[in-house]
Amino acid sequence: MNIKLIPVRSGVDFTFPALPEQIKGKRAAKYQSFDIISQGTVKVPKGTDVAEVSWDGEFFGKSKRKEAIVKRSHWQEPEECVDILIDFMQNETVLNLIVTDSWINMDVTISSFQPVSYGAYGNIKYSITFIEKKPLKIYATNELQISAFAQQTTPRNEAETAVAAASYTVQDKDNLWKIAQAKCGSGSKWTDIYNANVDIIESTAKAHGKSSSDKGHWIWAGTILVIP
Repeated sequence: MNIKLIPVRSGVDFTFPALPEQIKGKRAAKYQSFDIISQGTVKVPKGTDVAEVSWDGEFFGKSKRKEAIVKRSHWQEPEECVDILIDFMQNETVLNLIVTDSWINMDVTISSFQPVSYGAYGNIKYSITFIEKKPLKIYATNELQISAFAQQTTPRNEAETAVAAASYTVQDKDNLWKIAQAKCGSGSKWTDIYNANVDIIESTAKAHGKSSSDKGHWIWAGTILVIP
């Protein structure tokens, strides 16, 4: 059995010089929950969650490179092994993880790597975790029929959307303080309404023969205001 990391785009392959005692893998189905009044919570399958592969291992120093557990043709100085894996992790390098004689053959990135030096032989123990790198699917608009849908809809400008979302038509005897108290919860927020509607308030005042609205003092029934 061998454990190899092969950079998907470019780079030098890395083979772990010693096998761990155990490799842990996790793959689970992903569900989306819906609350249905008559049936309670229903979970519907929605693809599979990303897989994880992890293990605890050891890089053996030069004096231990002839141990039976070490594959001599792939032995490297422990510090070199650590540098390679840290570089892969920091650069988020997409790697093809292959564990021969097992089900593991997938594209991954290193999500966690924790090396610890110990003893007098230069050995380094480590823990490592890989996360499956799933391909990002990009669809053209014609595949999703977005263009056909867009042709059937009429775009609305920002002002129209704002008015539809929150607007108020001025009534007789209204003033900005009264409107702010009713719509914003505090009369002191009348300046927010004035600032959001300064153009319409001032133009309406001039249409009624005023030089200005006197900072919103003059407003007229029928004026539609945006409520911020």
